[in-house]
Amino acid sequence: MEDEFINAMERATKRATEYRKTSAARPPRPTASLEELRAAFDLPLPQDPRRGTEIIDHLADAAEPGLIGITSPHHFGWVMGGSHPVGAAADFLTVAWGQNAGIYATSPAAAVAEEVSARWLLELLDLPKESSIGFVTGATMASFICLAAARTHILCEAGWDLEQEGLTGAPAVSVFLAAEAHATIHAGLRYLGFGDRQKVSINVDGEGRMCAEDLAQKLAAHKGPKIIICQAGHINSGAFDPIPEIVKLARQFDAWLHVDGAFGLWARSVPELEHLCEGAEGADSWSVDGHKWLQVPYDSGFAIVKNREAHVRAMDISASYIKPSASDGVIPSQYVPELSRRARGFAVWATIQALGRSGIEEMVARHCRCAAHLAEVLAKEPDIEVLNEVVINQVAIGFGTGLPVAEQDALTNAVIAEVQRENTSFVGGATWKGRAILRVSVISRETDIAHMDQLAASILRAWEKVKAG
Repeated sequence: MEDEFINAMERATKRATEYRKTSAARPPRPTASLEELRAAFDLPLPQDPRRGTEIIDHLADAAEPGLIGITSPHHFGWVMGGSHPVGAAADFLTVAWGQNAGIYATSPAAAVAEEVSARWLLELLDLPKESSIGFVTGATMASFICLAAARTHILCEAGWDLEQEGLTGAPAVSVFLAAEAHATIHAGLRYLGFGDRQKVSINVDGEGRMCAEDLAQKLAAHKGPKIIICQAGHINSGAFDPIPEIVKLARQFDAWLHVDGAFGLWARSVPELEHLCEGAEGADSWSVDGHKWLQVPYDSGFAIVKNREAHVRAMDISASYIKPSASDGVIPSQYVPELSRRARGFAVWATIQALGRSGIEEMVARHCRCAAHLAEVLAKEPDIEVLNEVVINQVAIGFGTGLPVAEQDALTNAVIAEVQRENTSFVGGATWKGRAILRVSVISRETDIAHMDQLAASILRAWEKVKAG
């Protein structure tokens, strides 16, 4: 059994290393069709065990033609980081160690790795040191946890014990969020029992930023417990809500303020960008992805809550057989809705060590310069329109300036399809401001100006082909 483990891990390491060495040169979109992938994976259920090395080779051969080049510097389709190689190596160890990071007793090392990493994250993001952090799968679950803590706290403040009484008969909670809030926020609210009738939509400006004046008017018009959700980094424009004004309104109306900062909150780690997130430290909770700008391998997000007691009250899992002792350190299951879970802190610890404060600052600033460079190059071209004010790493592009929207949409979608067909850079599309856009997200660790020039050339070639019919 020991030899089987060693041989399989060595083969997996070899295949993983080969893949990462060549990822920048690989086509960023899959080269295999759905039918080909099914044929490669769809073996008969085995009657007997197979050799580990044989399985690893088969898996790699089957999967690699169907992989998206997320680790490639040419990936711009979604806001997805490139999985830092040191973090990926730490994930190899995490899997080999097979730790359950639910409580301190099941893995003291995992609990301490999260404890230390949490302190570093608060320093990097310049958030209140007393805050607690739950290590989760991503920003979706991070928002869910933060909003669960918000719900518990504001109902408690209104005299309602949610844990004792449940939701039935509880005071009505109003949730104020921008008209262009991210879909994951709506999902988290639904998971927590909030429907559309509890949501109060706040008007946004042309960049998708929440209008503080409209928020103030609607807060004044609603009685009872309140939650405000603002955004640091709009998914299409990269814009930031007017956080200092929103913080003042939250305090004025005794509302819990949550900041959806999945990727944009990392602007606080860069001196020339921190003004974009000014005042965010005055919020009550923040949700952040680890697998976006921090480049931690997937299955990483952070639910950060200023009020540790509210966080624990919303999430704690208790049972006699997992009762912590007085000598235990941090109990991870007090901050997340999981008892059995992977040890996420090891990869976070390793990635922060690998990048350091200066490395994170340099990377985020470089990506923002790359986005600005692409926008500048494309804006010079006739009939290509940069639709957003490029403040961080997002660029929204439209084609066919001045044409009817339906024609613009058709041209934009055709350009996206042509860039994807060429398969030297990966881009995706979205709908924003009632029209189709080509959306570029610059967030892969190695991406620099040269990669942006290659992307720009691919987009311009595609545009020329589309125009030529």
